[in-house]
Amino acid sequence: MAGEFYKMGAAKYISKSFESSAKTRTPEYRTRLSAWRKQGTIVRVETPLNPVRARGLGYKATNDYFVSRVKVTRGKRVRRQPDLGRKPAKNRKRVNPGKAWQWFAELKASLKYKNAKVLGSYWVGEDAVDQYYEVVLKTEN
Repeated sequence: MAGEFYKMGAAKYISKSFESSAKTRTPEYRTRLSAWRKQGTIVRVETPLNPVRARGLGYKATNDYFVSRVKVTRGKRVRRQPDLGRKPAKNRKRVNPGKAWQWFAELKASLKYKNAKVLGSYWVGEDAVDQYYEVVLKTEN
């Protein structure tokens, strides 16, 4: 197994170690998630957690580019109850929105940072309630 990593470049090694830490739920991964749970929905981070994936989406370590971590609630969307009596056509409490949660994360980031353009996003973690994505943005000058 150790010889396998010597044949890889740095980018492949970083991406493989990132995948394995998420799959095996290492103690570092769990402490990271518990810290993220206490933070807000959209948090601007200094450096990307997975730099190889961020660079693949167009991130550069300059002042024009930045990364924000977005928390999205997992599961189906809860609809409001219909007003003024029984409406059988609208009697569904939980509905699948028909879009990926990653799309919602990018939307939240674009609404918070109106002067920035979303370049892409990638998954960084999930717990029982939320999924976390890092969204790469570029300020428009």
